[in-house]
Amino acid sequence: MQASIFGKQCCFLCILCLVWLFLPAVDHHAEENPLIEEYEGVYLEIIKKRNIMNVYLNNHIIFSFKVATGKARETTPTGVYQIVTKVKNPWYMPKNIDGGSPKNPLGTRWMGLNAGQTNGYKYGIHGINDPSSIGRHISSGCIRMYNEDVDWLYEHIPLYTFVIIKEDEEDHPSSS
Repeated sequence: MQASIFGKQCCFLCILCLVWLFLPAVDHHAEENPLIEEYEGVYLEIIKKRNIMNVYLNNHIIFSFKVATGKARETTPTGVYQIVTKVKNPWYMPKNIDGGSPKNPLGTRWMGLNAGQTNGYKYGIHGINDPSSIGRHISSGCIRMYNEDVDWLYEHIPLYTFVIIKEDEEDHPSSS
C-alpha cells in the first residue's frame, strides 16, 4: 500500500506543478470568480447522492474518495465554495476534545469551506474517528473522510481550491 500512495503523490505533485506554472494567478474569492465549466486547474466535486468526492485536474477526474455527507438532504449545503482554513489535529469545541485524540470526531485534519458566510469554521472536509460512517448520509453538514484520505488531501490540495457540492452528477450548482 505504501508504494501506491507514494506513486499517487509523485504523479499528482508533478501534474500540480505543471498546472501552477502555466496558469495565471487566481483571485481567491468564490463570489467574484464563479467556477465555470471551462475552468482549468485542480478542484473538488462532492456528489451527495453517491457520497463520492472527485478530485479534478483540468476537468478530468484524477482521484475519487468515498465520503459521508449530511443526514438530511439540506444539511450539507450545495454550491461552489473554496477551502479557506486548514487545521492539523483540530480541536472539537462542542465536547472539548483535544486535537489528536482518538475520541475526536473531526479526525486528523480539517479543511474549512466558506459555505454560508461561516469563514471555514462550520462546514468542512474532515477526518473521522468512526470509519463505519463513510459512505453514509450521517453528518451534521460536513464532509467526512477516512483519516488517511483526508491527510493526503490536506497535503496536496491548497487553500482557496474550489469545492463544488451537488446533489447528483447532473446538477450544476451556482456560485454561492
